[in-house]
Amino acid sequence: MANKATAHDAQVVMQLYDLRREAEMRKARNWFLVEFWPQSADDVMKVANAFPSQENAWMRQVGGYWDMAAALVLHGAINEELFLQPGICGEMFFLFAKIHPFLKEVRQKMNNPDAFANVEKLATGSKLARKRLERVSKNVESRRKAMAKPAKKG
Repeated sequence: MANKATAHDAQVVMQLYDLRREAEMRKARNWFLVEFWPQSADDVMKVANAFPSQENAWMRQVGGYWDMAAALVLHGAINEELFLQPGICGEMFFLFAKIHPFLKEVRQKMNNPDAFANVEKLATGSKLARKRLERVSKNVESRRKAMAKPAKKG
């Protein structure tokens, strides 16, 4: 992460931001962020195998977007230190933390060892990224557990 971010890096980051604002992408991101809370690899597979469905399309759209963005960083097209700023990729860590506990099993069941591979490599490739993933994963797991508990009757 020694290279200094350039104006070109900033321009690419802003272009990625513009893609995130597209109407269907906003719906897809909202579904993945707010509604999709897998409790197991089977929950992920239920959506992955529901082709064609809106949720399947949204999963592919959001997953593909973040995997593409991570690939740009991993191949040097975007400065990694800049990209890892929370305001730029915080959402990527949140989404990845939702599926990370099940990723090995999902990859086996999908027969796709490359699923979320670039995101995983970026999110685990530096001390800074690993610390963020650990922190975000704890928050996601707390939320997942809270959602799994039956509501108490008053």
